[in-house]
Amino acid sequence: MQQRFSRRAAARLALSAIVLAGASFSVQAQTPPEPGASERIDAIRKAGVLRVGVVNNPPWLVQNTSGSGEPWMGSSWTLGKEFAKLLGVKMVPVQVSHETKVPALIANQMDIMIGPLNENAERAKIIDFVTFSSTSVCMFGLASNPKFTGVTKVEDFNRPEITMAYFSGAGEEPLVREQFSKAKLRGVANSGSVAPIEEVLAGRSDVAPLNRMLWPSISKKVKGLAVFPKDNNCQDSKIFEIQAGMGVAKNQPVYLEWLRKVEARMHPELAAEERRMTLDLK
Repeated sequence: MQQRFSRRAAARLALSAIVLAGASFSVQAQTPPEPGASERIDAIRKAGVLRVGVVNNPPWLVQNTSGSGEPWMGSSWTLGKEFAKLLGVKMVPVQVSHETKVPALIANQMDIMIGPLNENAERAKIIDFVTFSSTSVCMFGLASNPKFTGVTKVEDFNRPEITMAYFSGAGEEPLVREQFSKAKLRGVANSGSVAPIEEVLAGRSDVAPLNRMLWPSISKKVKGLAVFPKDNNCQDSKIFEIQAGMGVAKNQPVYLEWLRKVEARMHPELAAEERRMTLDLK
């Protein structure tokens, strides 16, 4: 009997320790660094605003064009709002393009690029990341194009007779250039679309990458397209699978650590929001 009691007491103590540790982590994540600990946080407090870089990037960040409600939505916006709330400031969006989002961040036109940004080695040299998701791509082309439909493995796209379109400045650009160096590559400006769909429809390109989360919606809206890989409607694709996160300028360790702690606490909520937004994509 005494032994059973001791085991129960030990289990309760262990559970209490876990709860206390979680509570301590939550408090630490909620409490911004003290004045003087971070020049960036001091500047944000003094200005009264958190400048967040934004660019339409479903499902993480989607512009609300309905005319009512908040201007943006998605898990990136949710996390950005939490940062601003904890700092006691107003969040102000700074609209950028895929081409200018990193240069604008480095030029101090924003405090954080809530983006999100795909992580890669080149970007990691000049910015730090607050990782909160991951992504991969599908390759899409015309269902009537034998150069696309004849592909059986991703390496088949890396041929001189294949023309591949991609958005200049987007996260997949260095990956496209590295993995498909033998193909004819067409870097095009993003005119507001989620992928270079017009390039493919017009026959100027045989194939283009698309975030896998967007393919189910695009396949319903745009007829005549095919996808690679085909299995599970491309939702198991591992092509260009990389981490994604928000970006901040280098050499801000206190600011970066606090942002990451807040993200860790918010992660379950952010993941649920991402799933919801993916299902709602039109």
